[in-house]
This record gives sequence, structure tokens and C-alpha cells, in this order.
Amino acid sequence: MFEVARFAAASVLAADGRDERQIMKMNRNRFLYGIAGLVLALALSLIATSGLFPAARAAGARFPQPPVAPAPDDSEFVILNDSQLPEAYPLANYQVHLQARGGSPPLRWHLDKGALPPGIELDPNGLLDGSARSGGEFHFTLSVRDSSNQRAQKDFVILVQSALELKWKSMARVDGNRIEGSVEVSNATRDDMDLTFIVLAVASNGRATAIGYQHFSLRGGTTGQELPFGDTLARGTYVVHIDAVGEVIPKKMIYRQHLQTHTLQVTVGP
Repeated sequence: MFEVARFAAASVLAADGRDERQIMKMNRNRFLYGIAGLVLALALSLIATSGLFPAARAAGARFPQPPVAPAPDDSEFVILNDSQLPEAYPLANYQVHLQARGGSPPLRWHLDKGALPPGIELDPNGLLDGSARSGGEFHFTLSVRDSSNQRAQKDFVILVQSALELKWKSMARVDGNRIEGSVEVSNATRDDMDLTFIVLAVASNGRATAIGYQHFSLRGGTTGQELPFGDTLARGTYVVHIDAVGEVIPKKMIYRQHLQTHTLQVTVGP
């Protein structure tokens, strides 16, 4: 029966003008074209979802959407100032206006814990005002309440720079009948200072002898300028006192720094 069927099919193919090999070749080509079409459709879908062709989206194609971050809530009651407040300088005027968002006025500010730099005070309306009396880093917490008793709180830091810095470069020492050494002076402000530098060796009987003196303009931003000192002294015990006074004349501001030694003994000399 199989031979009969095969003969019948061959007869049909012959009648149609095509042999069996041609039919098989046509079927194989159709299969390959179908596979190519599927690959092309998949590639176009991937390109469209990647965003390379926005027109595909505009045409109404539906693609997965990335998650969208929620918009900030402007009604939330928060303090806006950065935790690190502007730095201050001793004796220089300092003013910072504190700001909050989302509350109902009037707002009232309060120092909850910590300490403000001595000389700077907090106004209930949110103004930090005054002149710091000394350098250092000051940590504190402020809160604010609105008319509906909402409360916001935040930690803050104010760094009070040492406008005029004086430190040892070479500690005062005795060399024979001479006391000598050196210091470094720095001006952390933007202003030039009229600097007076004086070194006194004070004897046990109270007599003071100058063993160093300079007077010059210390430029704003100067760091670590060396100032040497030294002189011969009579035999005796001394304490060396070093003073630096910087005056910013246009602003009528004066900065002072002081160093002193332990007792030094001069054993050589008259």
C-alpha cells in the first residue's frame, strides 16, 4: 500500500510539473524564513524597550515603566540649614538666619542641648548673632515649634577658627648665657593684620628683658611664618613670655595670643 501511495504522490507531483526534491526545498525555505521572522520581531521588541527608539513608545506601544521616586513632601516640617554652620572668628561679628519649611508661623526657636560659642546667642525668631570670644568646635541641638505646636529638631556644629595662631617652632632653651628659640604665627582670616611680636625674659626679681621684637603686616591667609628670638642674659632664672597682637585697623578688631615657658636657668655670665 505504501508503494501505491508513493506512486500516487509522485504522479501528482509529476502532473504539477515539480518533483519531490523541489517540494522539500520549498518547505525548508519556508521554515527558515519563519525562524528569521521570529528573531527579527524579538530584536525589534528589545530595541523598543531599551529606549533607543522613543517613537515606538509614542506610537502607543506598551512597555514596562521604571519605578518613579515619590516627590518630596513640602508640607513636612523640617529645618533647612546645613548641620555644619558657617565658621566664625573670635571677636568678629557673626550672624546666621535659621530657616524651616512646612510649619505655620510664627516659629519659635530653642537651644535643646549643647552650648553655643561664648558670645553668640540664639534669638527666639531664629537668628544666631554675636561675636565669639574664643576658638573651638561647638556642638549643639536646636529645635523649632510652629503655631500648631509641630516640632522639628536638628544637630549643628560651629567651628570658631583661631584668627591669630601662635605656636612653638623651637622651644626656648638656654645656650650658655643666651636664651633663644622660635615660634610660628598664622593668620586664618582674609584680613591683613598689623602684627606686634614681643618676647620678654622675666627674671625671678621681676625684671623683664626684651629678647625679641618684630612689627610688620601679617597677610591674610598666612600659615606658619617663623619668628626667631634670642639674646644674652645675666646669670639667673627666667620665664620667657611671648605675645603676639594682631590689629585689623579698618574693622577695629584686635587679636591676641600668648605663650610662656617653664623656668629656665642661665648659669654662665656675670
